[in-house]
Amino acid sequence: MSHLGQPYTLKGLTLRNRIVMSPMCQYSVDAHDGKPNDWHFVHYTSRAIGGAGLIIMEMTDVEPDGRITDGDLGIWSDEHIPAFRRIIDEAHKYGAKIGIQIAHAGRKAQDAETPVGPSDEKWDDKYKKPRALTTEEAWEMIDKYGQAARRAVEAGVDTLEIHGAHGYLIHQFQSPGINKRTDEFGQDYAKFGVEVIKAVKKAIPADMPLLFRISAVEYMDGGYGLDHAVELCRKYREAGVDLFDVSSGGEGPIGKRRPGNYPGYQVPFARRIKQEVDVPVMALGMLHDAKLAESVLGNGDADLIAVARGMLGNPYWANDALRALGDKVEVVKQYERGF
Repeated sequence: MSHLGQPYTLKGLTLRNRIVMSPMCQYSVDAHDGKPNDWHFVHYTSRAIGGAGLIIMEMTDVEPDGRITDGDLGIWSDEHIPAFRRIIDEAHKYGAKIGIQIAHAGRKAQDAETPVGPSDEKWDDKYKKPRALTTEEAWEMIDKYGQAARRAVEAGVDTLEIHGAHGYLIHQFQSPGINKRTDEFGQDYAKFGVEVIKAVKKAIPADMPLLFRISAVEYMDGGYGLDHAVELCRKYREAGVDLFDVSSGGEGPIGKRRPGNYPGYQVPFARRIKQEVDVPVMALGMLHDAKLAESVLGNGDADLIAVARGMLGNPYWANDALRALGDKVEVVKQYERGF
């Protein structure tokens, strides 16, 4: 069996293989109500049929004005639970585990009348000027993450991922270049993220692993580097994170330091966090070549492989990748003739 095809266990979660469908916004919500619909049902169920070990549903926001656009998913009320449960139950029928990525866009909320953030600086001239959250409002926002986690658990998730990357609200608090506060959430750049993690941990079962997506480096001029991310991860792990989903960038206009544009360009970030923080990690970023994904695991650089665009192009990427590596793959009965 390939490394990619091996089962993986983290606390109470066991995956049938090391392949993760990365969360990718679909911008397909009907009537701006934040509830997943038939598009999401087909989208996620097909990847479960296609062999993914873990599916992480797209960025799902803790309040209406926390969405990137009004076409995004939300989980800000108990009324959202049945629609998520329908998808989660169906994914389970085909052997996949499934989670939700909970988030708030912060100053990147394009359709909010007045976005919020740690400070009042906007992303760039095309974005609206945000309003800085008061200290009390920051604590209220932390509670909203906890309530979102409770609803996700009631919907039947196997795990949760907190979105602390790509320039969204938690990332904005953890970034010295964005967070200009003088209160408790400015004196410690990790504090907002730590408190969100604690609130979420209180809402999930003790044996459910908690994932956290982090931007390991920033690309805006003056942005933080990998040393800062490593220190954040140490604090986040102490607060309760069980695995880091390691990405980069998204915080502002790209400056002199530019992101890679080649397969595996983010793997060194994942490897260093894994080694220095002594924590499981998920690698991502143009890893849709099966042999490359296999080598990342074989080299010990990561524990899981997240695939995004590869799974948009092919719902059955997981099964195809495992077959390409020589593994025996079980497919649903209806499709056996195709194999």
